[in-house]
Amino acid sequence: MDLTGKHAIVTGGGRGIGAAIADSLIAAGAKVTIMGRNLETLQEKAQGLPNCLPVACDITDEAAVKSAFNQARAAFGPVDILVNNAGAAKSIPFKKTDRAHFQQMIDVNLMGPYLCIQAVLQEMIDKGAGRIINVASTAALKGYGYVTAYSAAKHGVLGLTRSLALEVATKGVTVNAVCPGFTETDIARDAIKNIVAKTGRTKEQAIAELTIHNPQKRLIQPEEVAASVLWLCQDNAASITGQAIAVAGGEVM
Repeated sequence: MDLTGKHAIVTGGGRGIGAAIADSLIAAGAKVTIMGRNLETLQEKAQGLPNCLPVACDITDEAAVKSAFNQARAAFGPVDILVNNAGAAKSIPFKKTDRAHFQQMIDVNLMGPYLCIQAVLQEMIDKGAGRIINVASTAALKGYGYVTAYSAAKHGVLGLTRSLALEVATKGVTVNAVCPGFTETDIARDAIKNIVAKTGRTKEQAIAELTIHNPQKRLIQPEEVAASVLWLCQDNAASITGQAIAVAGGEVM
């Protein structure tokens, strides 16, 4: 898989799934800008990697997104690949979900990808080529209790993906979603700690609770998600657009 000369931006690229995606794109020859709120985390990730630029960015801030993307272009040129990976999740019963929490989940998980797409779409259309990949979740494909705001936002991401894919279908730009199940990242680790704290279950029992709907009975690995993203970036994936690819051990079919 050769992405030599391509410039990819990966939001939430400092750790977890985003870090694994950045590794896979760099290994394929791409120049990668990793973005996130914590510059120190990004710098630690970029250290020792070739062609990896850390740029601090709050994806919910339109002015910050424009500034960060301009900084990335100044270093690596026009953007060929956008991976909207940054996101946040918090488990709260619906009755305790206030407007501020709901808005936060929408801002980070849906408005963030929207703003990042707005920052690159025209240049992709102008050159007749581009890849936009939204890292959604199986929560974009089904419901989960206690994460109504997160699931609503991720369902929105999938609607954005499918509708935009139709708009740019003849422009050389593909738009897809990758939908991981529970993946071994900080979000999953926080969920495990939350289950242990609130229920008194062991860590192993908490993991079993998270993976109960996965027929393979395990957490997804970040590298498995990255492999799907990498495939969608290839020239020979040009006919794949508007799709939601579940990386979830058979949980969603």
